[in-house]
Amino acid sequence: MTKLGKIVFTLVVLLLAGFAVMRILGKKDETPNHAGPHADTKEMVAPDGDSSIAAAFDFIAPGKAPQLPSPRPYTPADNTIAINLSEYAGYAGLIEANGGLEPNDSSWFAKNGSFKLKITLSEEDSWADLQDGKFAATATTVDVLSNYGRQWQCVVPAQVSWSRGADGIIVKKDIKKVNDLKGKTIATAPFSESEFFIRYLAQEAGLAVTRLDGPEQTRNPEAVNLVFLEDAFKAGDAFLSDLKAGGHQLDGCVTWAPKTTEVVEASEGGARQLIDNRNLLVIADILVFNKGFAQARPEVVQKIVEGMLLHNDRIRANPEPHLKSIADAFKQFKWTPEDARTELAKVHLSNLPENLAFFRGAIDEAGSFASVFQTANLAYGAELQPSPVAASFFADVKPLEAIAAGGTLSAQVASIQPIKTSDQAPIEQDPLLTRDIRFYFLPNSAQLDMGNKENSDFLSNVNHLLGVSPGSMILMRGHVDDAQKENFRQQGGEALVRKMALKAMELSTQRAEEVKKRLLEKYPTIKADRLEVIGRGWEEPAGKNSDLNRRVEVQWFTVE
Repeated sequence: MTKLGKIVFTLVVLLLAGFAVMRILGKKDETPNHAGPHADTKEMVAPDGDSSIAAAFDFIAPGKAPQLPSPRPYTPADNTIAINLSEYAGYAGLIEANGGLEPNDSSWFAKNGSFKLKITLSEEDSWADLQDGKFAATATTVDVLSNYGRQWQCVVPAQVSWSRGADGIIVKKDIKKVNDLKGKTIATAPFSESEFFIRYLAQEAGLAVTRLDGPEQTRNPEAVNLVFLEDAFKAGDAFLSDLKAGGHQLDGCVTWAPKTTEVVEASEGGARQLIDNRNLLVIADILVFNKGFAQARPEVVQKIVEGMLLHNDRIRANPEPHLKSIADAFKQFKWTPEDARTELAKVHLSNLPENLAFFRGAIDEAGSFASVFQTANLAYGAELQPSPVAASFFADVKPLEAIAAGGTLSAQVASIQPIKTSDQAPIEQDPLLTRDIRFYFLPNSAQLDMGNKENSDFLSNVNHLLGVSPGSMILMRGHVDDAQKENFRQQGGEALVRKMALKAMELSTQRAEEVKKRLLEKYPTIKADRLEVIGRGWEEPAGKNSDLNRRVEVQWFTVE
């Protein structure tokens, strides 16, 4: 070997040796990922694939809701009240009452309230600016109030609308119901109606929720695993990107229209919409006022609410004359009148009687302000909301009661109907979710033990599901324990097994019928045709636990 060759050979050997040392040191420095301080890695399942999605998208490490600034009252300039909204058809009533976004002498507010309204549009969370007195009011959803609790000094005098189809959960095509999300990883936006939507459904299905720092982190096989991006649109993009790369790290997303449709169409059959909120009254849009301003100018708050409710009712009765002006208001987002028509179909604009019912409803009345608010408190839990407040901390019904006493909107009628998109009967579809409930019966009978408080609570839970979703129905599937099957076989062979199987089927049907009867007795406003029963005998045991096998399985079918 030449002298030059020896030098080159020596350099190559040194480089390879250095590379090997770096690899060894790197492995020593590696530490396993954990789902949190209480995670048991022996019970966690690492997702397949690499960290390509985590590298391509800016995932957010979840924490508690941010602190808001100290409250300052809003002071209007030149008798013009500033309100900040976003791109959403639910605000059409306010926009129409104002004759657009800009303050003008022809608006309903100028003519009936002697003030002008200036509406700005922004997609950024404006809670801090509202608290800081930079404008009089904004809009959000009830669940967001729960995130901030007592620190948010604001007043809620009115419901704007119900979101009915704007929010949706998109998943891989093989996921059929909410229960199937157990052990899966879903992308969404933190502390938004999207996170609340999936938390609510997981809670109803009896599933825990785990927050992860990113999709590369180990997932909890016993929970719905959530990862977060800046907004729900980005969550949709991340899920679609991962799906096209093989679907190793994300199983779905919670996002808003039109991203819901875009993801499904772009997936080319790889994804489906699990559910949207067309027929779930859980995402309630509300007006939120700066507390100092609301206390100083209650007459202005009342007129803003009245003008909105008046035009809400007009638009929902006949949207066609309003489509062009609504599209013009959202021209920066390139809306057309057809866009306005499509987006209006995804909201239910609330009127006065619906508002009064919304705020007067008790905590156990599905679709009430108190119910949605406290449901959000429960869904987020003590760790994220350690010091929750009551719904009454925010709600102020005095403007609505003053409007009702004035009689100007007395012709309005409450009416929230289910939205149907096909003639297919709900019972023929997959259920939205399934919950196993062990109702307690008197020994050796199909009579429900009404002295047992748990039975009363379970009946209340079923009634709540029906109230949350107009037009939905419940299928109650009765089950009995199969522990004696082998004894019957030994005593009388297959003939006795078949005979006792029929008796088990009969008993399971009678028990499901008993639950239905008790529901109708306790809640007479429930229509009987929204409850169906079937007995499954011992054909579908939940496991080897006899107590768990003696159950009634509740399946919730929504109208789609």
